[in-house]
Amino acid sequence: MLTVFAAILPIFLLILFGQALRRLPLFAVEFWRGLDVMGFYVLYPALLFVTIVRADFSALSFDVIVIALLAAGFAIAAATLAAWPLMRSAIGLSRPSFSSVFQTTVRWNGFLAFAVAEKLFPPEGAAMVALVMAIMIIPINVESVAVVAWFTEKSPKLGAVARKIAVNPLVLAAAAALIVRSLPFSIPGPLMEMLNLVARAALGMGLMAIGAGLRPQDTLRPNAAILLAVANKLIVFPALVVGIAILLGLSGPQLAYLTLCAAVPTAMNGYVLARQMGGDAELYAAIATIQTAVSFLSIPLALAAVAQFSGG
Repeated sequence: MLTVFAAILPIFLLILFGQALRRLPLFAVEFWRGLDVMGFYVLYPALLFVTIVRADFSALSFDVIVIALLAAGFAIAAATLAAWPLMRSAIGLSRPSFSSVFQTTVRWNGFLAFAVAEKLFPPEGAAMVALVMAIMIIPINVESVAVVAWFTEKSPKLGAVARKIAVNPLVLAAAAALIVRSLPFSIPGPLMEMLNLVARAALGMGLMAIGAGLRPQDTLRPNAAILLAVANKLIVFPALVVGIAILLGLSGPQLAYLTLCAAVPTAMNGYVLARQMGGDAELYAAIATIQTAVSFLSIPLALAAVAQFSGG
């Protein structure tokens, strides 16, 4: 477990560095908002596109991974939606606040997983993260945009929801990457290298942006909605993914790679979506802060538990 801690410590230090920079009077508030937008529309899509296009998926158990992720993702999303009437009546949760609970439950920080995989695993681990991105990014963004739109608009219309999904940059990037992989020719080298340069900047800038968007003060006053989102994301979802994968016969290093993907906290791009579409962005930031802090311990614990179970 000490090896895992040593591998992920620089990543979390970079997140803390982003938080420290946010508190210094060097940059205006608008700079960090601009970085959020840059990440949402340019940096994250470029990294996602390049990673999916270049990844080697040949050695991975595609069918098991797909079933485990989609089954667990559907189950946690359905259970969270089913809990909405109870959360509204028991703790007085508003519709915009529920949309943030839902988003932080179903979203996952693929870029944090990618950074950890590069430090901890051989290249196949990063390929697994890319595969999970390719599988999950479209359904996650579809359901996230749909739920946020539905719970924040007074009279939501399916056509308007569909349009917001269709122009989501992460959905477009993942779809474009899958199309490029199916073409009988590769895209021009200079264009791919340009995108690769943007992607290389995305990981470091993205981790600092995650740190800048965190709200440490909220870790001292978690409420029921926050605790539910943390438990769903860091306990229930990883347990579902790993349990289904083991039942389907996945083991060894691939199970460890998949565990990492399931154990990471929520993604900060959902905060941008909440702010742009009228969701509860402050609650999203609070949940993301606590999930990220807890994941520094929960990721190594999840990997260690799977290693013990599989005899690794």
